[in-house]
Amino acid sequence: MTTIAVLGAAGRMGAALIRCAARLPEVRLAAAIEQPGHPAIGQDAGLLAGAGRADLHVAASLEAAACADVLLDFTFHSAVPAHAAFAARAGKPAVIGTTGLTPAEDQAVREAARVVPIVAAPNMSLGVNLLFALAARAAAALGLDYDAEIVETHHRHKQDAPSGTALRLAERVAEARGQTLGAEACYGRQGLTGPRPRGQIGIHAVRAGDVIGDHTLSLSADGERLELTHRATSRDAFARGALRAACWLPGRPPGLYDMADVLGL
Repeated sequence: MTTIAVLGAAGRMGAALIRCAARLPEVRLAAAIEQPGHPAIGQDAGLLAGAGRADLHVAASLEAAACADVLLDFTFHSAVPAHAAFAARAGKPAVIGTTGLTPAEDQAVREAARVVPIVAAPNMSLGVNLLFALAARAAAALGLDYDAEIVETHHRHKQDAPSGTALRLAERVAEARGQTLGAEACYGRQGLTGPRPRGQIGIHAVRAGDVIGDHTLSLSADGERLELTHRATSRDAFARGALRAACWLPGRPPGLYDMADVLGL
């Protein structure tokens, strides 16, 4: 049995984590945390998530998470350094799925990972992480003669673009082809752009409606196009992956892990 603390319990992903955890006998919700002043403070975490009464109230203090085996953080990027520091201080493994981290915020996670094991991934979906592996294999096999373009679509409320998943996908393509993403990435196009440079990796973000998350990698050459697509139809896909990571973490040595480690890819 792995006990978890959900940080950002009133958010869309927090609710999905609580709902999915309620269905798993190997997981128990031990704490649900929200930022001080949030209207969810004091409410039953299970009822708030639509999972039925949990007899556990949403708390405003990170200290309430100290009773859990693993912390799960799907909050806002600026809150992550404080959460990572708390995990290190409390000796608690953590799963971090928050995206849009600045370099300084990412460094704070890396520093905490020197003390405790942390799984950090822009997308916890098992299918997406298999997509990463397939994309790398395809990109390596086809090489620079195939134009790589990535298109991601998310709901209108998403605050960062391109998505962390799209960036990770682009990184995997670049690595597989012996490239550096920073030198090859093209984030959208406008105006007279001229011919497409060989080896360029196009990354495009669409924001529309209530789309949970679609990602497509196309590898195109004269006469053919290969497309690898993942579509998320429920946030439960991300929640199930995060809970799998939470069950995998206890007992691991300190370090920064990703979902490929969890899946043994």
